Amino acid sequence: MITTGALLGIAAVALGLVLTPGPNMIYLVSRTLTQGRRAGLVSLTGVAAGFLVYLTAATAGLVAIFTVVPALYTAIKLAGAAYLLYLAWQTLRPGGANVFDPAPLPPDPARRLFTMGLVTNLLNPKIAILYISLLPQFVDPALGHVALQSLTLGSVQIAVALTVNALIVVSAGAIATFLGARPTWLKIQRYLMGTVLAGLAVKLATERSKAVAVAA
Repeated sequence: MITTGALLGIAAVALGLVLTPGPNMIYLVSRTLTQGRRAGLVSLTGVAAGFLVYLTAATAGLVAIFTVVPALYTAIKLAGAAYLLYLAWQTLRPGGANVFDPAPLPPDPARRLFTMGLVTNLLNPKIAILYISLLPQFVDPALGHVALQSLTLGSVQIAVALTVNALIVVSAGAIATFLGARPTWLKIQRYLMGTVLAGLAVKLATERSKAVAVAA
């Protein structure tokens, strides 16, 4: 049985990551602003398929592998913390790009939009780190049914990510206009998300993982 703390924890991590500009958000916003909402939503279905690929792999046994080989788990956990710090810096650094002022993209048919959304998500290092390094932090082998825990937690992450991304796609034009007229709001969003990511990185790097604890 999954604890409420674990569900809220993965939801918070998912929210922090999805609100931080990355390949998925940049692609979805760019596609929406240059080709319309329908194109953005079709692209989002490809992103959703990418999430399911990662979740299937995680449920199939990644957690068990890391539990058996704690050194590998620790190495990937530290790599995840380092990448989160990198994302925090990219968010906070002076002169960071505005995701709502993207370069124009040529129009593409629905099939290509889906494929590009899928590939963008599969090649997104932020999502890889989420499933390989962050998701197992909320799985407790002592509660049993590790695969079911992974599936449930991953489903929560996907629900949060798709909901937020869908809202961004639907309101991309309005958001771009709002932020264009109020640059201070963009700075607040950047500093808030950068701080959240840095905090998650420190917590991930310093917390003794459940997988290592069980193997010890």
